[in-house]
Amino acid sequence: MKQLLNQAIIIPKYLIKLILPLVAIALVSFFVVPSALATGVYQIPNLAADNSTWVVDEADAISRVNEGKISSTLSDLAKQTGYETRIVTIHRLDYGETPESFAKALFEKWFPTKEAQANQTLLVIDTVTNGTAIVTGDKVKSLLTDSIAESVASETVMAPLRNGNKYNQAFLDASDRLVAVLSGQTDPGPPKVVEKVQVEGTFKKASETDQSNATAWVVGLLIAATIIPMATYYLYQVNQPSNNG
Repeated sequence: MKQLLNQAIIIPKYLIKLILPLVAIALVSFFVVPSALATGVYQIPNLAADNSTWVVDEADAISRVNEGKISSTLSDLAKQTGYETRIVTIHRLDYGETPESFAKALFEKWFPTKEAQANQTLLVIDTVTNGTAIVTGDKVKSLLTDSIAESVASETVMAPLRNGNKYNQAFLDASDRLVAVLSGQTDPGPPKVVEKVQVEGTFKKASETDQSNATAWVVGLLIAATIIPMATYYLYQVNQPSNNG
């Protein structure tokens, strides 16, 4: 009996070999899958030959109707003034990337020379962190100064996002302000923010929910990988013919 109990407690080597791959798969899924969902500059396609691309919505943050409105507005701006503005949304940045570094790299990918960059404006947002960045060419700065550009990214875009992640409103407001400034009109400035008393909620953020779900899966896999082989081995021992005949 004592020998049988020892056999049931000690996990055989073949069970360890079974558990380790499952643990490895769980850990790889936990750490690698988020990276696979990240977007790098190399994944953003080049502009169309006729430069007719105005919105690249990789994060699916803008409705088709509003994407069409924004594209039409920015297209008209380019025809009337020669200034071209593009908006890019991404859902998750590559590890170590920031909205600023991503925007600069994409700007240089799309417009590799100073001449090509001169009339260009690029606005980028990462919808996981709601981080924004804007890059402008030299000629654009005569109208869209660095301070106004920064205000567009940090105030005009961010105001609707702070009030419920209203991405459609954020980009409609941003495109309207950029068009006004680049058309030579008076800068309408950022939207007025009405202060509201915020009551701290008990709901988890999306990032916290994703993290807790991933942790739960890892723990569940580890438990299953331990219990199932042991139970199988125990049942195997129980169902063996008795040596006492």
